[in-house]
Amino acid sequence: MRLIFMGTPEFSVPALQALHDAGHEIVAVYTQPPRPAGRGKAIRPSPVHKAADALGIPVRHPLSLRKNEEEWAAFAALNADAAIVAAYGLILPQVMLDAPRLGCLNIHASLLPRWRGASPIQSSVLAGDTESGVTIMQMEAGLDTGPMLVHAATPITPATTATTLHDALSALGGELVVSVLSNLPQATPQPEDGVTYAPRLTKEDGRINWQDSASATDRRIRALTPWPGTFTSTEDGTILKIGSAELLADKQHSAPPGTVLDDTLTIACGTGALRLTLIQKPGGRMMDAQTFLRGFSLPSGTRLA
Repeated sequence: MRLIFMGTPEFSVPALQALHDAGHEIVAVYTQPPRPAGRGKAIRPSPVHKAADALGIPVRHPLSLRKNEEEWAAFAALNADAAIVAAYGLILPQVMLDAPRLGCLNIHASLLPRWRGASPIQSSVLAGDTESGVTIMQMEAGLDTGPMLVHAATPITPATTATTLHDALSALGGELVVSVLSNLPQATPQPEDGVTYAPRLTKEDGRINWQDSASATDRRIRALTPWPGTFTSTEDGTILKIGSAELLADKQHSAPPGTVLDDTLTIACGTGALRLTLIQKPGGRMMDAQTFLRGFSLPSGTRLA
């Protein structure tokens, strides 16, 4: 098929590669414009942009599509059979949704209608879901409301992190979209019940509330690492970033939540406890607990907030 691909982050790259490997003609890739990144704030193209360059596919990166009639015309002139959208980052106006012969198909990282919105991967881990998946849907004007063509599930285990789930769903999305274009299944409306929304995350979402249970806190760390990242603060206000922790849900203690219980960084939660296994002090790097404690004192009885 003659396709347009629209995506930006690393999540989208396997789908682009899978479509290319399946022999589809990808006439253009749309992605977010190059932006400053890294400590040096050098201008860098998106992961999808770099992948498209490597495949020799023309790249377009408009700053906005809203009221951008020139871009609408250029998009329509590509005469695509379909546009495949995977975490592109811009809202497509109706004129663009209608331009390809088969419309625009979205690779969404959840089992719709659960977790419509911006952070489906993190939200599923944070909520304690036992499974997630990918849905290929026909795009319409509403937020992830379009009819579904196919979906596939993958389990969420007590060891699943946002990173591992991201990678699993990214690969699954590439497989599914190739299958959809081969079979063109009939789209079915999303169920009206079971709708949940995954909000856009902020850095403040990563603040640990030690009043929460150890299980809930463990899910927050696994869901929000590496971004926006989870953190806590010491009694003097020093911010400590948390990279990972070991869940000790059954540990009995009578200490107030946030109390350091021993010399292995076991922290009291509302119920149970967590042992911090990767932690980072300001200006430092993420390190294991033993290495961290050689250069930063957190004695038993210290309260974290």
